[in-house]
Amino acid sequence: MNTSKAWKIASSIFTAASGTDRRLVGGAFRAVPSKRVYIEKADGRKRPLGIPSLEDKIVQHAVRTVLQCIYEEDFVGLSYGFRPQRSQHQALDALYVAITEKRVNWILDADIEGFFDNIDRDWLVKFIEHRVGDKRIVRLILKWLHAGIVEGTDWSDNGKGTPQGAVLSPLLANVFLHYVFDLWIGQWRTQRAKGDCIVVRYADDFVIGFEHEADARACLEALGERFGKFGLHLHPQKTRLIEFGRGSAARREREGRGKCETFDFLGFTHVCGKTRAKRFALKRITMASRMRRTLAAIKIQLERRRHDAVGQTGRWLTSVVRGWQQYYSVPDNYDRLEQFDKAITKLWRRQLQRRSQRGKSRWPWKRMSRLVRKYLPRPRIIQPRPSIRHHARLRAGAV
Repeated sequence: MNTSKAWKIASSIFTAASGTDRRLVGGAFRAVPSKRVYIEKADGRKRPLGIPSLEDKIVQHAVRTVLQCIYEEDFVGLSYGFRPQRSQHQALDALYVAITEKRVNWILDADIEGFFDNIDRDWLVKFIEHRVGDKRIVRLILKWLHAGIVEGTDWSDNGKGTPQGAVLSPLLANVFLHYVFDLWIGQWRTQRAKGDCIVVRYADDFVIGFEHEADARACLEALGERFGKFGLHLHPQKTRLIEFGRGSAARREREGRGKCETFDFLGFTHVCGKTRAKRFALKRITMASRMRRTLAAIKIQLERRRHDAVGQTGRWLTSVVRGWQQYYSVPDNYDRLEQFDKAITKLWRRQLQRRSQRGKSRWPWKRMSRLVRKYLPRPRIIQPRPSIRHHARLRAGAV
């Protein structure tokens, strides 16, 4: 989509909001503070979200449409998060191919501490002004950045960050990391790395692979300094440098030091394994914490639906399990899919048994098995081999 077409779409969105387009043109538009809500994270902590007003959502959507056309020309191939025609599985495929086809022996599993809450707004505006010449767009973004957060009856704004939950926040995060990380790491691995160096980033979650330990340690030190310059910090407990890859697995086996450590990325635990022919294989299995959290949420929902019709609950579970399988049904992950299926069956049977005092006698396993066959999709591998899909995508001309 070219920029002129994007402006037409943006104009139609502006017009759809009664009176909004006139205030935008005249500079009288005022951003409304976002509403603070919290959602639970995998580790039990609360993730703060800022939910903008409906009018702000409409205008942000229009601005995002324009900015995407501009920045998609600039964004580099290692970035996959919140971009058109790019997905989490494409990022996972790229990481798989890089680790299995490049000389990767070390993995830097990094985490940016409180990324969205610590984005330096001054630097963000400078980055946007570097590429966007229209001052109206810059002023709009500044209004949203400084609108603040309303929690109950209290308004607050700490002067930094962009609220998670806003329509425009993912794109602004990508712009910030494009200048702070993507361009820098591309230059660093070309000029400083002595061996192979691979990078895959999805939003603020990224993995860097190295051939040599010296490169890995030098990059970790330089990365800390680079982020510090722009107000970001690597999480001291969640940032790890581990031996991982074909060469490291073979070396650790020769030295009797056991298997390589594992790392998590986009919901999967990455493990150094072997094929039946005893060759190196990168295996990806569902993160245990992610599966526990999902099962706990399903258990709560089943308790709320305890007295609903069996068919109604069955159809709801069908959609839940199908969505789970669609994402996690990657090669080598069948065992986790089967564990998930068995756990869902047990949870559902337990709730059905509690519907009456004769629950256990009314729901023997034979009857439950018929119900499961009717409603729950059977565990199966849906996703293709990542190397096949990734190379097919490259041959098709994707970046």
